[in-house]
Amino acid sequence: MGLRFTYSRWDGTQKGFELDADSLMRELTDELIHHGDPNAALRRIMQQGIRDRNGRNIEGIRQALDRIRNKRKEIRERGNIGHEFDDVARELDDIVDEERLAVDSVERAAMESGDTRRADVARESAMDRRLRLDMLPDDLARKIEALSHYDFQSPDAQLRFERLSERLKDQLSRRQFEQVASGIESITPEALARMNEMMKALNDMIERHQRGEDPMFEEFMKKFGEFFPENPATLDELLELIARRMAAAQAVLNSMTPEQRAELQELTDQMLGDNEVREQMQRLGANMQSMFPDMGWGDSQEFTGEQPMPFGEALRSMQQLGDLEELERFLQNASSPSALQEVDLDKVRDLLGDETAESLDRLARLTETLRQAGLVDQKEGRLELTPRGLRTIGKQALSDLFGRLERDTLGQHRIERVGTGHERAHDTKPYEYGDPFHLDLQRTLRNTLRRQGGGLPLRLSPDDFEIDQTEQLTRSSTVLMVDLSLSMPMRDNFLPAKKVAMALHSLISSQFPRDYLGLVGFSETARELRHEQLPEVSWDFVYGTNMQHGFALARRMLARQSGTKQIIMITDGEPTAHVRPDGEVFFSYPPAYSTVEATLREVMRCTRDDIRINTFMLDADGALRSFIEQLTAINKGRAFFTTPETLGEYVLVDFLEHKRSLRATGGRRRAS
Repeated sequence: MGLRFTYSRWDGTQKGFELDADSLMRELTDELIHHGDPNAALRRIMQQGIRDRNGRNIEGIRQALDRIRNKRKEIRERGNIGHEFDDVARELDDIVDEERLAVDSVERAAMESGDTRRADVARESAMDRRLRLDMLPDDLARKIEALSHYDFQSPDAQLRFERLSERLKDQLSRRQFEQVASGIESITPEALARMNEMMKALNDMIERHQRGEDPMFEEFMKKFGEFFPENPATLDELLELIARRMAAAQAVLNSMTPEQRAELQELTDQMLGDNEVREQMQRLGANMQSMFPDMGWGDSQEFTGEQPMPFGEALRSMQQLGDLEELERFLQNASSPSALQEVDLDKVRDLLGDETAESLDRLARLTETLRQAGLVDQKEGRLELTPRGLRTIGKQALSDLFGRLERDTLGQHRIERVGTGHERAHDTKPYEYGDPFHLDLQRTLRNTLRRQGGGLPLRLSPDDFEIDQTEQLTRSSTVLMVDLSLSMPMRDNFLPAKKVAMALHSLISSQFPRDYLGLVGFSETARELRHEQLPEVSWDFVYGTNMQHGFALARRMLARQSGTKQIIMITDGEPTAHVRPDGEVFFSYPPAYSTVEATLREVMRCTRDDIRINTFMLDADGALRSFIEQLTAINKGRAFFTTPETLGEYVLVDFLEHKRSLRATGGRRRAS
């Protein structure tokens, strides 16, 4: 039976477009080539973000921090916590106005009745009521207390005042309990009694725990679990949950002005009195502050909204602001993607949304993605590139440079006479585009059978092709000289030059394994570089471009090799340093005659040893051009005036053209 597939529209929830190791390495290539440190490269990705192979954006920490700042601003503009009871005050003023109208109406009716005694009594009663209403205190608590002893003229106003008082009591009672628990549905006498029972049991449990006794947490949760819908699994979780709520409630109080705090305290005393709940709250608050002293009991926030914010909403807002501050601190201190594995993704999702939570989750897996692919390894607490990782970077650099060239012009640089100039290496390799098609049929069919799992007919796939590995009979030896002086990074030339070095190494090791490639870095002096050192090579913080020492070192390296020999030099400056006969380094800018003479003398030695020097100049000015013209006149090599953008193309094309000429002439150098 054939395979069956079902297709549906992509909605963002399906799996299959994760950030794979190859995509990640493509993003990291330039960073790794520039600095050679996978730790720094991953930190940059973690900070800036990345796109997966489907083009979807994975937010970096910078974007997450921007979201935190915007969310914090949004929360602070929701309302004003200092005006929680403004609506109560406005309604109370409206009740007083209604009572005044009723007093006026009763007096007017008595005056119009014609009954003198009734009118006198009504006038005296109205004067007394107006005086008492005029003398009402400005603050809410004492105004309510005064009205509770006032004999209302209006039954409607009295009913409204009684209902307002009950609602205010409920609001203040809920305010007390919301500091501890979130599962509060109604404020009835029965509910108040049960909440009071819960508070006492909670304090008893905490104090048993502090004495080292069995706190009986399971029994407490069985009896009072409905007050804690978060369903904490342990006593520690429950205590931290309560401490966070109480610290947030204290922060709400701290955010009020002294006058607002005094008014709230007076209102609570007036409406609730010295009930047992307040005693239990004070007892619990003391326990929590002693157990969690670093919970931020002294914190405060500034809310700039215009609308009054109820306490429940203020409490949630304060907790959110605390969570945002904690998350911000965590992200700012995260030193590597793997550190993000400690973030609470559910909390991030609640605060900042699904996209940010998903991005942080995927960032946290970056290191493991590379490790599982065998591209990096952990050594002494730091990530290091593995040999496979080094090869991958070189291949990626090579791919980047070849990607700018027209495939129909260069392709993979096949020669017309397939097989000529090659010998069997008695080994095979997977076929890659552009390889000579020396198909090993036996291994190819074996790959098909392994993939297909048996059965006829065999259906070949390009991935099954395996070809005979061949070795080049015409061998060439190359030393790449890379300028590491300070001017290279200052002019943005360092990364292109280093990228060429890695790409050339990848090209030679994969396509021309018999060839030799040596590496020399030069600045004030020159030094030989190993291929495995390439990712870590950086520029030198010294002045001087010592081509003379570089040519001398490259010449000694090539003396140990066979085949045609060449030096490829990449530089952006004229020679300004050389090694004197006494071994000391001489530096002068502008270049001294002695430096130019010493450098050209070394060029003549290379020429006598049949070593061609091909120079690739970046940002070439008149002085550099003049010197290179002298160099090429002596050596008969070639000079290329190029830019950072085209450097790689020039070097690779020239190298491959050199290989073509060797094949065409059977290893004999063509006349320059």
